[in-house]
Amino acid sequence: MSEVYAARRTRLRERCQAGGSASALVSRPANVRYLAGAAPKGAALLLGKTEDLLVCVGPPEERPAEGRPDEALRIHTLPRAGGDPAVAAADLAAGQGADALAVEEHHLTVARHRAIRSVAPRLRLADLGCAVEQLRVVKDEEEISCLRIGAEIADQALGELLESILVGRTERHLALELERRLVDHGADGPAFPTAVATGPNSGRRAHRPTDRRVEEGDFLSVCLGATYRGYRCEIGRTFVIGTSPADWQIDLYDLVFAAQRAGREMLAPGAAYRDVDRAARQVLDSAGYAEGLPSLTGHGVGLEIDEDPQLAPAAMGKLDACVPVTVEPGVHLPGRGGVRIDDTLVVRPEADGGPELLTITTKELLAL
Repeated sequence: MSEVYAARRTRLRERCQAGGSASALVSRPANVRYLAGAAPKGAALLLGKTEDLLVCVGPPEERPAEGRPDEALRIHTLPRAGGDPAVAAADLAAGQGADALAVEEHHLTVARHRAIRSVAPRLRLADLGCAVEQLRVVKDEEEISCLRIGAEIADQALGELLESILVGRTERHLALELERRLVDHGADGPAFPTAVATGPNSGRRAHRPTDRRVEEGDFLSVCLGATYRGYRCEIGRTFVIGTSPADWQIDLYDLVFAAQRAGREMLAPGAAYRDVDRAARQVLDSAGYAEGLPSLTGHGVGLEIDEDPQLAPAAMGKLDACVPVTVEPGVHLPGRGGVRIDDTLVVRPEADGGPELLTITTKELLAL
């Protein structure tokens, strides 16, 4: 992997040099991990004029789930008693003779920005912008493999839960059980707080589980994800509890399923982000559900659960191959509940079979 991290840093350095900066300071944790292999708490990465340095407080601890620093990087360790790695990295950049330093202004606080200026007053600070996030959009096959394994873990955890007795158990209890099962099957942990929603809560985006108990006839919507080697996937499904679905439940489920399928079928290299959103949204709009729909149909995933691209009505840009995204339309009817269906897929050209579905738990409306 050392060659992979070196190549990523080279691409970033080329962007910085094109913008007039010989050095760059990366402080956002996911970006540090992408370029350095690991992101110890508070660490900063310096792409220096003479060498690259991972600056951290104390020696990095050996935690496989948090990654392992690239062996080609020199680690500059600050005393545990104090010191800010980002500020120290700027000082080191000045010591290497840099006259300009690109920083992630969207991540640095005002206080840290001022501290950097104070220790290196002669450095011209430029905005690195979201250059690293842009590099992260297209994944290599090793990254996709991590996402694929995470999806398998999430599918397994969800499948086991569906085989257990659900009636009478609380949303909170079920969410905790799912997160335990994720870890039992090899995940670093959940990719985000697991959402379990029942009855009138079902179908809500990012619902926080409550002490409401599962009842016969409820819709049960579940959204969970696994983190594996730092990479995060997402799956969401909706079921009916303990009985045959009511007609309104079948109709609503079929509608959301059709919207999700329309979005998935649009995933191809060259497809506009907003066209993917439009394909799913039009299905729901035409059925009279324009009000209250989510602000987006899906988003990228990777080292963070919500990355670029954003599949939203006003999003600009087009999909590339090897970009993993979610497609997750939903409808929530206040007081009644609703449906969410959420998959993680990888954009692939038609010649390679089209979009690769990573989350394979059935989307049939099951009565549990």
